[in-house]
Amino acid sequence: MSEQVERILSEFQTGGASRQQRMGYVLPALQRVQREFGYIPEEVLHRVADFLGVAEAHVYGVATFYSQFRFSPPGRHPITVCRGTACHVRGSARLLNDLRKRLGIKVGESTPDRDFSLDTIACFGSCALAPVVVIDGKVQGRMNRTKLFKRIDALTAQQEAGPAEAQETQQ
Repeated sequence: MSEQVERILSEFQTGGASRQQRMGYVLPALQRVQREFGYIPEEVLHRVADFLGVAEAHVYGVATFYSQFRFSPPGRHPITVCRGTACHVRGSARLLNDLRKRLGIKVGESTPDRDFSLDTIACFGSCALAPVVVIDGKVQGRMNRTKLFKRIDALTAQQEAGPAEAQETQQ
């Protein structure tokens, strides 16, 4: 992992950069780390601060301010629930609560087997399809509890079946 982190950080030219410029690199550096690993490991927060020559508190503050960042590995099947107005009015809060109970996790967590992770987003911008849930990067519009649980059951069955049988199921 450290080799990958060093490669990412090398993209940011800090030689001769002012303190303000180096502080401005924090957000894009964290975004690159998250894109690479799917989350931001705690030790990387320390390394970003050291590399950029900024306070760890600043890096941590940026990382915790933005809800886009995860601090634990995502599940194999990430689930994101929209919290936008249209989705909220059409029941996304109930769906989120149902998901938390069904998966036994809170927002920002992954199931112990790392099959699923649960997150929210302010708005996907797909309001006409409300309520929207994104599963494995695919938009699932007009979602309801029954459809959602069927989708989770199908993913669980695929996971248990193994890669070869899962491919046959998808075809």
